[in-house]
Amino acid sequence: MKAYELLYFVAPNIDEDTRANVTKRIETAIAQGNGTIDNVDNWGKRKLAYEINGLNDGDYTLVDFHADPASVAELDRVLRITDAVVRHMIVKRTDRD
Repeated sequence: MKAYELLYFVAPNIDEDTRANVTKRIETAIAQGNGTIDNVDNWGKRKLAYEINGLNDGDYTLVDFHADPASVAELDRVLRITDAVVRHMIVKRTDRD
């Protein structure tokens, strides 16, 4: 398994139930691919560099995990169809393998 880092943000005015559902969906997608989550770091509300979909702020979360490349593609697909996630980025971490 390879080490990856996922950074995503949701709208800052989203309710906690929806935010918890997004986190649960990410955990489920990683677990279904036999991956493991190493660390979840909630960065909180941050100002965006430019306006996205009428938003000037975002509520960021960083997730460190290990997974197979095929399951990372599935996680990317799940994040793209999740309406609550405004933007996301998955990066392979070669320094943590």
